[in-house]
Amino acid sequence: MRTLIFDCDGVLVDSEALAEGTLVEYLSHWLPDLNIDQELGQALGMTTAAILAHLESLSAHALPVDATEQVDTAIEARLARELKAIEGADKAIRGITLEKAVVSNSRRSRVLASLASTGLADAFGEVPIFTADQVANPKPDPALYRLAASHLGQVPRDCLVVEDSVAGVTAAHAAGMCVIGFVGASHVDAEQSTRLTQAGAWRILAHMHGLEALVDEWQASGP
Repeated sequence: MRTLIFDCDGVLVDSEALAEGTLVEYLSHWLPDLNIDQELGQALGMTTAAILAHLESLSAHALPVDATEQVDTAIEARLARELKAIEGADKAIRGITLEKAVVSNSRRSRVLASLASTGLADAFGEVPIFTADQVANPKPDPALYRLAASHLGQVPRDCLVVEDSVAGVTAAHAAGMCVIGFVGASHVDAEQSTRLTQAGAWRILAHMHGLEALVDEWQASGP
């Protein structure tokens, strides 16, 4: 039995715009010499710690020691108030009969809260969830996807992944999985389809309504 794997942020829940707004608020104050909006466009999909380390390396200023915890706590508070599921995600989860899993670069508590608050936890039922805190090197490194395949008892070629970021597509593709690049979240710009294709996406998906047809196409393509 093949497996359909979803990223969480920007694929199942429309969280990236909320997270980006919080990052801009904090980092514009902490790193005033950077164009935070511009720099974040290339970093979304990475862990909060990796984003902060990358931007700090570009700045003449230093971040607070607890910057990652401050930002993650603020993001999660905002998600609790404002988060919504991606349109069509619930129907796709319930309608596609493949085994499913979630592989996210967020910490586990955030993924569980996001799925619960949007009702997607009910759509999934008991689903394996793999998060960045389980590996030393999260996305764009393929380690998290390799870990998921191992725990699921799957060879990578029998896994179809839905990802919205360059980091995520890069990780899943490097792990040997087939990847759909999702561009239907509110944070996505007009160039993202090209970026995801260049990172290794097999197909581009603009709306979750089209996921079942792509799953059928992948299934029909054989191993």
